[in-house]
Amino acid sequence: MRLFSANRPRHQPPRAAVKLFYTGPFVNAEMLVMMLEKHGIIATQSFVDPALPDDGDLSRPAQVFVPEADYPHAHQLFYTEREDEL
Repeated sequence: MRLFSANRPRHQPPRAAVKLFYTGPFVNAEMLVMMLEKHGIIATQSFVDPALPDDGDLSRPAQVFVPEADYPHAHQLFYTEREDEL
């Protein structure tokens, strides 16, 4: 089972000016990366412990990084309460 797409690093943290946005199960991190991309934010992900074998465990801890410049927009999209939902 291939869990990372070819254009994302497998077990390497991003090198550009990025900020940690999320840490949690891989399955959630993968979905979050796709959702951020739909909003024009190019996020990257990596496993928390890259030394562990890639055994397809979807609950394996992963991290999502976003460019520092996009962090406020990403935070607003996913962590701020929406006034129209009240």
